[in-house]
Amino acid sequence: MQDADYAAFERILGEAVAHYNVKLLAYCLMPNHWHQVLCPANDGDLSRFVGWLTLTHTQRLHAVRGTAGSGHVYQGRFKSFPIQDDEHFVTVCRYVERNPLRAGFVSTAQQWRWGSLWRYVHGTEQEDRLLGAWPIPRTRGWTEYVNTLQTESELDAIRGCIRRGKPFGSDRWRKRTITRFRLQTTVRPRGRPPKPKKGS
Repeated sequence: MQDADYAAFERILGEAVAHYNVKLLAYCLMPNHWHQVLCPANDGDLSRFVGWLTLTHTQRLHAVRGTAGSGHVYQGRFKSFPIQDDEHFVTVCRYVERNPLRAGFVSTAQQWRWGSLWRYVHGTEQEDRLLGAWPIPRTRGWTEYVNTLQTESELDAIRGCIRRGKPFGSDRWRKRTITRFRLQTTVRPRGRPPKPKKGS
């Protein structure tokens, strides 16, 4: 992707935020994927927001490149998971904003132009309007905190939630969220259940 491609996506992202009742709390655009931490106001808002964003991005990208009808830009449905608005929220935002540093694209996370950390550190007042207010105070020394290593257990926990759509939070909160949103399939073991043994 070129800088113009990232900038075009950010413009579409700004339009989506302006048109839908969804707050954008953190994000990072990468060469072949993106991460966003979103706060929808109502049921269904998240799907409408992401659906419009990906469709509009696909249409405009094909129009600019003259590639309409040549294939898909996105493969499969987007992946999402609920996040508890405490230290678990902070952990996920840090994971998102650390992404380009973890990938070796920059030497400090705030150098990556295409994400919320850059806007937080370098952005103008107008650029900052894209981002919604966090539900909890930002950790003190946030930029330095993002640049410190995350533990393998933190990374594994978040990646597991991304893969399965599991809620990320305390045990008690996770159980309530699974029941409330009927997410039992996200925590069940994958594959067929073992066959019962014969005899005995």
